[in-house]
Amino acid sequence: MRAALIGAGSLGTIIGALMARGGRPVDLIDSNREHVDALNRKGAQIIGEMDLKVPVRALHPDAMSGQYDLVFLLSKQTANQAVLSHLLPFLHGDSIVCTLQNGIPEPSVAAVVGLERTIGGAVGFGATWIGPGVSRLTTTAEVVQKFAFEIGELDGVMRPRLGAVQDYLACVGRTALLDDLMGIRWSKVLMNATFSGMSAALGCTFGEVMDDPRALLCVAFIADETVRVAHAAGHRMAEMQGEDFERFALAAPASAPEVLPLIRKIWSQHRQLRASMLQDLEKGRDTEIHFINGIVCKTGREYGLATPFNDRVVELVGEAQAVRGVPDFSNIDRFEDLLRPHRALLG
Repeated sequence: MRAALIGAGSLGTIIGALMARGGRPVDLIDSNREHVDALNRKGAQIIGEMDLKVPVRALHPDAMSGQYDLVFLLSKQTANQAVLSHLLPFLHGDSIVCTLQNGIPEPSVAAVVGLERTIGGAVGFGATWIGPGVSRLTTTAEVVQKFAFEIGELDGVMRPRLGAVQDYLACVGRTALLDDLMGIRWSKVLMNATFSGMSAALGCTFGEVMDDPRALLCVAFIADETVRVAHAAGHRMAEMQGEDFERFALAAPASAPEVLPLIRKIWSQHRQLRASMLQDLEKGRDTEIHFINGIVCKTGREYGLATPFNDRVVELVGEAQAVRGVPDFSNIDRFEDLLRPHRALLG
């Protein structure tokens, strides 16, 4: 099987390296020529929660040739139209395109490459791109082994081709096959909208969000809004990282402290992580904010549900993006008007 991974950034470098180590050859395709050169010259280096260097084959998109049987998509959703249009000539009728992007990208991917060639999945760990050829794993190796990926068909049918995709991804860690892809997609949106959203809005790590009572309370309300929007759209939250994400729905605002232990339990394993959206801001790039917190806001408007905490995250990240700036933790004060009615919950 001929395979490619498009978007060999922070996560893609690690995933590609572990596939190569596991004996599953894969072309790592990235538009950063310096990164591609370093990968080919020195191999893919993983630091942080793993210490590993693996020889890999990397390509600039201009150097692609032939056709691929399997493509893993890890590029930003902001680039989907350009990336997928470029990819089309390198696919055949039975090619599989597995999107592992943030948000809910399957409809936009399928619109270009075809519904029959598209499957989706969620990544259960985080990473930070350090420099050409080097990526830091910021989630514990134990979590990667247990909860690396969840993948499924858009219609929920368990087709044999899922096994071929699972075979590659299992080189990284446990890869579960799902019959309810949108359930896991909305759970991953919750994972990203909460801590990734707050990390980007406040310019900090997940651990710094967790250590601030106001920021942590915002996380609880962002999660609650996400669950309610998913329910309105007809989806239940799937279990993720061994936890029931339906528990993030608050019976009432006053019950927010009840979910804080669950939040700490899940995200304490990702304390070192700086959101990929924050990394984009630091590099002066556009973020995926409209595909993460923004999808919660957009879907909420469609069903008449207010999403004030997600709206505020979109506002703050959007402001920084517009001026090519990087937020700082003082932005927590911008949540004060939303938190004021819940001041008693802060103790």
